[in-house]
Amino acid sequence: MSAPDDARHMARAIELAQARMGETWPNPAVGCVLVNDGEVVAEAATAQGGRPHAEEQAVPAAGDRAKGATAYVTLEPCGARSSGRKSCAHFLAEAGVARVVIAALDPSPFASGRGTERLRQAGLEVETGLMADEALALCEGFLHRLETGRPLVRISETGDGFDARFTASPRADLMGELSRLGEAGYTRLWVSPGDLADSLKEQGLLKV
Repeated sequence: MSAPDDARHMARAIELAQARMGETWPNPAVGCVLVNDGEVVAEAATAQGGRPHAEEQAVPAAGDRAKGATAYVTLEPCGARSSGRKSCAHFLAEAGVARVVIAALDPSPFASGRGTERLRQAGLEVETGLMADEALALCEGFLHRLETGRPLVRISETGDGFDARFTASPRADLMGELSRLGEAGYTRLWVSPGDLADSLKEQGLLKV
């Protein structure tokens, strides 16, 4: 597969994930495109509510054509699961996928290099870093919650692509409110310009 082809298919995976922004929390929105002999044989994005994952949907959709295919995934496939169920790395390997192109690595405990390691141990060719910045932007809220325990908050006029609107009194314990919402699984919230946004900014809780 040529570099322009790789970039085109990864761009499509990113587009699929973008369309699910705000619908997949507590998981990030991830896109997956399977290509065999230059033909797209399946594509999917994380389902509403975070399950099933993109790879879990794309592999069955491709059927026999998953064997020998290249998978383009916006975020590192999970290498293990809290539920103990089959990981996305296992799904790809068992389907006979030959090559996996990953945009961004996932620092969560169930990936964090474990996904790529499992793929390589199974004999798959693995490449990382293609369009990483674009892919990381898709999961900024997920990564922020991993690091801080709180959802990321941005100013928005419409709230498109966000998990929910953050509503609180500007004089409330904003850190506590956000920590509570982080525990509930929210990853990316929005506020309108105004007093609440100003209070969040003063406390370093607003992403600008």
